[in-house]
Amino acid sequence: MHTPSGTSLPVVPAALAPVLPSRYDREREPARGKQRGRIKSDTLPGLESVAPVDEGSVWLHDALLGPHSADIVRYLSLARSTGGPVLDLGSGAGRLAVPFARHGFAVEAVDRDASALERLEGWARRIGPQVAGLVVTHRSELTELRLEGRYRLALLAGAMVTAVPPARRPELLREIAGHLESGGALALDYTAHQLPGLIAEPRRTWAFQVPRFDGIDEWVVARQVFDLPSMSERITYYTARTGKLSTERVVLTTDKWIVDPERLATELHSAGLHIEGRRRHRIDDRTESVLLVCRPDD
Repeated sequence: MHTPSGTSLPVVPAALAPVLPSRYDREREPARGKQRGRIKSDTLPGLESVAPVDEGSVWLHDALLGPHSADIVRYLSLARSTGGPVLDLGSGAGRLAVPFARHGFAVEAVDRDASALERLEGWARRIGPQVAGLVVTHRSELTELRLEGRYRLALLAGAMVTAVPPARRPELLREIAGHLESGGALALDYTAHQLPGLIAEPRRTWAFQVPRFDGIDEWVVARQVFDLPSMSERITYYTARTGKLSTERVVLTTDKWIVDPERLATELHSAGLHIEGRRRHRIDDRTESVLLVCRPDD
């Protein structure tokens, strides 16, 4: 997944990258010069957001796809043209849902993680009853989604479409399309990879520092492994968090699917949606972030 972020993530020199326990290095990797990526100050190269498993992981989660991500502005601009209600699928802790409610939009936030929805509700309540009253949460797997309302805008932001198995994606798209108002829109984003590049380099490693403001120094090595036969990807985050007295090492893993743009376009068409707009953002020489705005067929 890639979403531009306004949070600066400095490049980690190889010499300063976390020294991982030997069990992390059982797999032989390509030469270091080929696996260490340079990260721009406002982007992460297709790295997937990972649901925080504990309070300590929230900082990494926010760095990957946090409350200051630039896509919030784009989605808010779209909402101003469509109006609400807004359906936020894979809402997490509310990085989109709560700002939308602050701007006066009624939002239904859907996520499979109960703790993330609790954080969302708590954030909305802290802002005030006017915002909290505009947010409704619903716990569900996207593959089991059954909607009851009608929406002017549905969001699969943060590359959530890559978390849905391709075999289950057409059903999800039909469910969403069936609950869009006339003139409404489905907006989604995903990371697009050039297949020749993946064949040449199926493994990539990126290192960066997580911005924290609690006295903890956190460095991360993220390893992407692409499996082309299954069109899937696994990203493992090896994290070293150093405080005044000790260093904690945590491993987090997330899996997603590589999107075939032509197949996705066919699935959208079959669901009764057409692609009205497409925005591309180049990440590196083989990867780009794609944002699609889709409208119901007349």
